[in-house]
Amino acid sequence: MLFIFGIFAFIMLVVLHEFGHMVAAKRNGVVVEEFGVGFPPRAWGKKLRKKKGDDTLYSLNWLPLGGFVKLKGEHDDATEEGSFGAASLKTKVKILLAGVGMNFLTAWVLLTGLFIVGAPKLPFESLPFYGKEQSIIQSDTKTVASKTYVGEVSKNSPAEKAGLEFGDVILSLNGQVPGDELTLNELTKKYAGQEVKLKFEDENNRKDKEVEVQLREDGASGGVLGVGVSQTVKFKSTWSAPINAITTMYQSTEATFRGIGYAFSSIVHGESEKAGEVVGGPVATVDAIKNVSRSGFPDLVLLIALISLSLGIMNVLPIPALDGGRLFLILLFRLKGKVLTKEKEEKINAWGMGFLLLFILLITVVDVRRLF
Repeated sequence: MLFIFGIFAFIMLVVLHEFGHMVAAKRNGVVVEEFGVGFPPRAWGKKLRKKKGDDTLYSLNWLPLGGFVKLKGEHDDATEEGSFGAASLKTKVKILLAGVGMNFLTAWVLLTGLFIVGAPKLPFESLPFYGKEQSIIQSDTKTVASKTYVGEVSKNSPAEKAGLEFGDVILSLNGQVPGDELTLNELTKKYAGQEVKLKFEDENNRKDKEVEVQLREDGASGGVLGVGVSQTVKFKSTWSAPINAITTMYQSTEATFRGIGYAFSSIVHGESEKAGEVVGGPVATVDAIKNVSRSGFPDLVLLIALISLSLGIMNVLPIPALDGGRLFLILLFRLKGKVLTKEKEEKINAWGMGFLLLFILLITVVDVRRLF
């Protein structure tokens, strides 16, 4: 159910982005011809006419891949009254950046809520291109939970014989809680070759189990226990929650741009595998939602917030066909004192869209190879 919710939330992020465009257009006198959830063919459509002169068609469409907004005269050289092209430059900037603003606002609201109830810590320090700890206001933030989740379990390992599976929570090893003083890896190394008591929470049955496990002498695949784990820490704040949300967004944005640079640098140096580790497309996004949904609702909300932030960041980049690219073209032609004709705009955006589709295809190939 959490996975289904995650996919729905991901789709709604795109809808909210387009909703931002629609609201900005209507508030600034630009006619919105259609606001659609999903992509055609159309399943349902209706003009609500809540206000006089509002002929917007609201539609539900069969392809659940986000949404769209159709404005009157969307090209920069359109001259009809109420068209996007006839609007002032200031209005065009507002409309084009409203979608990005909606994604940033969504991320901020979700992160603020998470910090109030308990936000999972982001491991920025583990990123090869970043290496900084998550920045929070220490005086108003405390650690409220720390759990060690089971990831990959090696075949024929002590962990597999003990019955550990993906998603289980390791509670203690010989009475010591991982993360209090020593990590699980440090604890297992301490008792290498010995028989230990392992207590864990069964993810499927939601019951605690305690078993005796004979650890290996050396750290083969997955260590002496034979398991990969991830440790989660949650931060809880009161008055500083909105500020912590902003600093987290700032760090995530900085890490995103550094990650993009790291990926391109890796490709230039022929290290495509490194690039594939930090860049993901639609397949990787769905896989991440699937995996994170098994860790609980807070982790899933955190992922949705970060995806919303990423959508905003990518859309503000000056790439033709994206919001930032369209705005860049408009400003560029204004500075040059030339008219951005419909033909030029469509040609440039077509090239940009072709580049994006090729890039997404390449990332998808990398994602699929990584999954298998």
